[in-house]
Amino acid sequence: MLRAALFRLASGLRRSPMAVAPFSTAAASAAWLSDGPASTPPKVRLLIGGEFVESRADEHVDVTNPATQEVVSRIPLTTTDEFRAAVDAAKTAFPGWRSTPVTARQRVMLKYQELIRANMVRQDCREHYNRAGEDTKDAWGDVFRGLEVVEHACGMGTLQMGEYVSNVSQGIDTFSIREPLGVCAGICPFNFPAMIPLWDIVNNICDDEDIKAVSFVGSNTAGMHIYSRASAAGKRVQCNMGAKNHAIVLPDADRDATLNALIAAGFGAAGQREDELVKRAKGLVVNSGMASDTDLGPVISRQVPNFEDGNFVGPTILADVRSDMECYKEEIFGPVLLLMKADNLDDAIQIVNRNKYGNGASIFTTSGINARKFQTDIEAGQVGICNANANTLAFFSLPKLPLQEILK
Repeated sequence: MLRAALFRLASGLRRSPMAVAPFSTAAASAAWLSDGPASTPPKVRLLIGGEFVESRADEHVDVTNPATQEVVSRIPLTTTDEFRAAVDAAKTAFPGWRSTPVTARQRVMLKYQELIRANMVRQDCREHYNRAGEDTKDAWGDVFRGLEVVEHACGMGTLQMGEYVSNVSQGIDTFSIREPLGVCAGICPFNFPAMIPLWDIVNNICDDEDIKAVSFVGSNTAGMHIYSRASAAGKRVQCNMGAKNHAIVLPDADRDATLNALIAAGFGAAGQREDELVKRAKGLVVNSGMASDTDLGPVISRQVPNFEDGNFVGPTILADVRSDMECYKEEIFGPVLLLMKADNLDDAIQIVNRNKYGNGASIFTTSGINARKFQTDIEAGQVGICNANANTLAFFSLPKLPLQEILK
């Protein structure tokens, strides 16, 4: 049912007349790419001990431009020895970094911020981000949000401050100090089954006694494995797994503002004004992320029929969705908007709260009373009022709920 529904609006797509901008492998002479014949995609080097080194791996994963299916680079499936060398290098560097004054570490982050800003305008940086299937606007947005996190880290002088209470008992003061853990591992967003080739390295990360903490973003299948295995090894683990963004639209909502927000967000569970949503969705331009007028770029997955030269899926609206349908119960990695109906606000809130994924939830209304009720009763990590992209800033704590609720 879902595969057929994904192409409901295909006949109404507007494709930009602009040609797809290919990625030139010949121009990709960066330090992190190996030199080789211009006719073959470059291999990505490993960064170990502050230096880019060639991998000795026999197996590689192709990185393709999802708009053209061109292989733009190849990533090595790191060997066990290379993994061990990277951990050892981080462990060796840790004592020196730990003893570095906080103001000196702050200057490192300020320099990092400067480098990000200087390279945001580079064409090859923009092309690199568009390999993920994003359009240029989304890619720039991703870089900018990452920059906000770095800017937040630049204030580490105050972030490192502990707590102090004098005379908690006669002649006794109590204080807490924030101390670094040691080597930490970040497993970047990956989803099952794309992660299957990396299981060996993932297990090495979870089992290695020199790695003290693991952070992961991705699917439930991979995340539950990482959480169980790494926590069993005594590590601190955070896993953000599975996500759906919900939106409740009340009859008093501002029509144009709500439609614009839902179309821009591209996801959600809303009910009302289906005809207007379909009309606006058909007007979106689907094309390469590098085309200036693109509204929707290609998706990552190559399992998209009818588009041999690109992974393009048009804006899709599924109407009359019920909470027992797979499309509502599971994540959909694509530009899909689900429409559901609720009897009233209480019913809508219960529908959202029953869904196992509580990444974000928004309400569209002009009633302050209803907005307040929604904000109090909804169970989601990020809550928006008349805002479909309820993303927090780095200096706010992300989860509204306890961590186990976010991971459920």
